[in-house]
Amino acid sequence: MRWLIVLLLGLLGALQYSLWIGTGSLADVHRLHLSVAKQTRENARLSERNKALEAEVRDLKHGFAAIEERARTELGMIKQGETFYQVVEEPQTQQKKDNRK
Repeated sequence: MRWLIVLLLGLLGALQYSLWIGTGSLADVHRLHLSVAKQTRENARLSERNKALEAEVRDLKHGFAAIEERARTELGMIKQGETFYQVVEEPQTQQKKDNRK
């Protein structure tokens, strides 16, 4: 009878080990759930970015507004007959920055 109790306790210990510590344990499952949730959030963020990029590509292929905007902001181009004004602010010294705080 004693050997049966020892055998059952040993079996119980082995099962508890695999449940709490071994491969496929509760800690592993929890870590995998967190990893899946993190990856799902990342996928959603990247999907939104891809949609925005796709819309920008579509606009660049078929519309002139985006091309004009890029030419104006990135290349400094202006339309014929327009006057370009550039406002240059005076660089702040460290003392002026400290006084504003």
